Amino acid sequence: MSFASVTKQELTRIESTRHCQRAELSALVRMNGSIQLGSEAIRLEVTTENNAIARRTYSLLKQLYHVQPEVIIRKKARLKKNNTYVVRLSSEAERVLRHLCILEEGLERVTGIDPSLVSEECCRRAYLRGAFLAGGSVNNPDSASYHLEIVSTYQDHSESLCHLLNVYRLHAKWIERKKGFVVYIKEGDKIGEFLNIIGAHQSLFQFEDVRIMKDMRNSVNRLVNCETANLNKTIQAAMRQVENIRLIDREIGLDQLPDRLREMAETRLKHPEITLTELGQALPGRKVSKSAVNHRLRKLDQIATKLREGLS
Repeated sequence: MSFASVTKQELTRIESTRHCQRAELSALVRMNGSIQLGSEAIRLEVTTENNAIARRTYSLLKQLYHVQPEVIIRKKARLKKNNTYVVRLSSEAERVLRHLCILEEGLERVTGIDPSLVSEECCRRAYLRGAFLAGGSVNNPDSASYHLEIVSTYQDHSESLCHLLNVYRLHAKWIERKKGFVVYIKEGDKIGEFLNIIGAHQSLFQFEDVRIMKDMRNSVNRLVNCETANLNKTIQAAMRQVENIRLIDREIGLDQLPDRLREMAETRLKHPEITLTELGQALPGRKVSKSAVNHRLRKLDQIATKLREGLS
């Protein structure tokens, strides 16, 4: 089961008050519902491929409005896809839709999110929970990048949803796609905050555990890469220094160098693998600092450069 599915399973088990149930159900119906116009009344159908969400929708309708919805299971024969669950309300659908602030007078659709649904903090969280249940998805935290999105049919609703998310400073944005409008969050810490807001606390713990492990692995990899780069740089520099010293030895002899440079050259030839700090400690007699070692090696480099120019 995917991380998104596990998260939705957890959300469908949350208990809430009646006004919060109304906000959650409004999001579920607005995003997954369709209206069928009959000769005498309208019919509401809420469609989902998740049986837990279908049960949640059925229970909320029954608890809030004392109606008896039907549940229809449609099997998909092609490609062995998931079943589709339809929660159908044939009577009192119009009353329900008006109370959920989805329809207004003249059967006109309410644009955006009605402020009365999300006037309370708990109701805002419940509406976001319903929106995620209806059209949300989130990447597994183990994946290469973090991404959470909520798909909605109408632009005005997506804009209102984006605004509602940004009340919590989640840096949400929206974009149009072929089959609707998508509100999305890209930052891992903001996705974690969203899971906390909608009440998916177990999923949040799992998400953060994986995030911590990923951050640790990334930190270790960065340190290893940095150490490897520094080691390669040190090796290349040491090889160049040894080559310079051997050139000097062939052309003029190390005994022609000043004592300090000769000692440095001989010590580097004996210890081609050690760092500059270790090289300063390995010199015979008085120990010298890393900067002093570096200065003497630059002098040897200058001598070797002049010899190469003379040879060319």
